[in-house]
Amino acid sequence: MNHLELFAGIGGFRQALTLLSEDFDIPQATIAFSEIDSSAVKSYKAIYSTENELEMGDIVAFNQDEKNILALPDIDLLTGGFPCQAFSMMGKQKGFEDMRGNVFFQILEILKRKKPKYVLLENVRNLKTHNNGQTFAYILESLKNCGYENVYFDIFNTEDFGLAQKRNRVFIFATMEKFEGFSFTSKVVKNIFSKVMKDTSLLIQQTTHDILEKTVDEKFYLSETIKPTILSNGTKTYHSKSEINPLIAKPLTATMVKMHRACQDNYFSDGYIQAVDPVAYLETIYTKEELCKQRIRKITPKEAFLLQGFSAECFEKAASAGVSNAQLYKQAGNAVSVNTVYAILYYLFVHLKLR
Repeated sequence: MNHLELFAGIGGFRQALTLLSEDFDIPQATIAFSEIDSSAVKSYKAIYSTENELEMGDIVAFNQDEKNILALPDIDLLTGGFPCQAFSMMGKQKGFEDMRGNVFFQILEILKRKKPKYVLLENVRNLKTHNNGQTFAYILESLKNCGYENVYFDIFNTEDFGLAQKRNRVFIFATMEKFEGFSFTSKVVKNIFSKVMKDTSLLIQQTTHDILEKTVDEKFYLSETIKPTILSNGTKTYHSKSEINPLIAKPLTATMVKMHRACQDNYFSDGYIQAVDPVAYLETIYTKEELCKQRIRKITPKEAFLLQGFSAECFEKAASAGVSNAQLYKQAGNAVSVNTVYAILYYLFVHLKLR
């Protein structure tokens, strides 16, 4: 199975496919990858052996010469978590008017010319409702116009696939082939995957407590000055419930290095981290004043990698390549969750035996 990974980041799709192939003896190879962020490329090349692969770089520049596309090897599976800033609820929601959203059209250029058998794309949940659903409808119609008459989609939550993070993302699966009785829903994939999850080589987490290290550098702890701000429920114009010690992490973000309030990012007290039974620990109710007396820290870049399903070895390789903590946080926040992709690929290529 020849795999092309677009908007690769640190290779969430690739990591899932690699683990799946090792677990179930599926021959596969990533023949090329595209990523514009130099720090992400550094991490990607540190984590994976890319010596004989085509590094496409900026997909817009790559696609400007049609010969580059035509020279690509045959593709069985094209994957990509195309940039979500243009569709995110946190942005201005300009969609295709935003140049970051326009890179979606670069996917179509490759589909028109190389006709990969299968396409698997990922984006933020809000993509479905952006511009009253018109943006999503346009995306689906564009895929069909490239010959992919059978396009399926659903919202998948990372928490359902063995990772301690609430992360809802829309996945789109497209193929030119028609399969009788085919279903592509989170519920179906979850039910099938749950039967084999414990037998895979994936990281499996019950709660955040499973990935929190007992001892970390002091720089990850909140200062006495900033603690009240992080724990604050907001101001007169902004109000929310800022709780720490979530058993299931809030969605990781690319900007978590900046430390938002606890309603947006993930913070943990030493009491929770060191607890033998974290659930029992959380049964004790602490006031904000009592919490402020405890040592509280944010998650580390390594823990962020783990919450996305990347192994400690993957993190160490990226960190050893000289990638900064700020960039490692960003890369984890932008990544696709490995377990979610693995579950989808397992359903398609092991359970249904698509080839």
